[in-house]
Amino acid sequence: MRAARRRFNAEIMTQAVSSPRRTVFVLILAQAVLGSQMPMLFTIAGLAGQSLASNICFATMPISMVVIGSMCAATPISSVMQRYGRRAGFWIGTAGGALGGLISAIALYYSSFPLFLFGSFCAGLYMSAQGFYRFAAADTADEAFRPKAISYVMAGGLAAAIIGPQMVKATNGMVPSGDATVSAFMGAYIFVFLLNAVGSLIFLFINIPAPAAPAADAPEARSRLELLKTPRIAVAMICGMVSYALMNLVMTSTPLAVVGCGYTTNNAADVVTGHVLAMFIPSFFTGHLIARFGVEKIVGAGLVILAAAGVVALNDVELENFFIALVLLGIGWNFGFIGATAMLTSAHGPQDRGRVQGMNDLFVFGGVTMASLASGGLMNCSGGDPAQGWTAVNLAMIPFLALAGTALIWLMMRSKEPLPAT
Repeated sequence: MRAARRRFNAEIMTQAVSSPRRTVFVLILAQAVLGSQMPMLFTIAGLAGQSLASNICFATMPISMVVIGSMCAATPISSVMQRYGRRAGFWIGTAGGALGGLISAIALYYSSFPLFLFGSFCAGLYMSAQGFYRFAAADTADEAFRPKAISYVMAGGLAAAIIGPQMVKATNGMVPSGDATVSAFMGAYIFVFLLNAVGSLIFLFINIPAPAAPAADAPEARSRLELLKTPRIAVAMICGMVSYALMNLVMTSTPLAVVGCGYTTNNAADVVTGHVLAMFIPSFFTGHLIARFGVEKIVGAGLVILAAAGVVALNDVELENFFIALVLLGIGWNFGFIGATAMLTSAHGPQDRGRVQGMNDLFVFGGVTMASLASGGLMNCSGGDPAQGWTAVNLAMIPFLALAGTALIWLMMRSKEPLPAT
């Protein structure tokens, strides 16, 4: 009787934990707590790299390594989740984040740029896993709730936007050292290590099982080439990649530009805070906007706002211009990326889920990798001073916005295609 009761209680608990709204709540918490490490890393990694690198053109290489790590991990983590469930993939992410924080702290202590790059690469495992939070939110949601679930989870980044940059300030000088770089940044990386070690416990409260084996009469999974030939999937990937890559291109250079133009590291942290807040505050209503106006219009609005961010940034290098440009950049990313994610999840059935999501994040983070690699070179090596470098960074947005805009217009002009069987 007791065994039966325990089994019954376990089943009830599993159902509760797996319910769509409970799942979304846990993922919001993970996005808020664990996600705070991303604005931390993007605030300090370039500045630390600038101090450690022998060539200033490689200052943003640590950020690039975070993104490269994320890109390399996207397909393997997707496969792990497909086979063992979302929790296993999320724990791989926190393990990578903890290892990355520890290695980076050691690298700073020994002033080793190569070791710092390796630590940044390991941190990319967390970034990759975090990218699947939005897909996990969609797993158990019905079609009506799905865009809102994705949007709510992304909104968890609001707390991360506050916690991350503030921890940069709080940990500055936490480790006493005669080396200014160690004193400024080592404490932040120790915090990242502890955050992942403790924050991994959050996933004890989530239970999204691995997909069941397909029935004999279920639709066959499509090949990657077939998926890429699906217009809606291809355009969703292009728009998601461009939105994320351009956001990363500009954000990566922002701390270098702010400090290079005569402002302080705290000023840079405040600008990043405003940017990350703008990335996630709209998430409270982005899902509703998608439901009301259609996903294509919201993605298009995101691309227009990204262009507006570039226009403001090109106008001047006053501190308020940095704030306005980065706020617009965040809003544009939110509409473009969440909209592209919603477009993607509606364009494939469960049989294609793992393959599509892994391939999408490979493309997205591949684009982000290229952007982060280009960011440092454009910022530090394309002009005579930081202002000229900042101009080059923002001008580089133009061809990619043109690509995404053209693809989206082409899709909207096509007749609506039937969705695959779900």
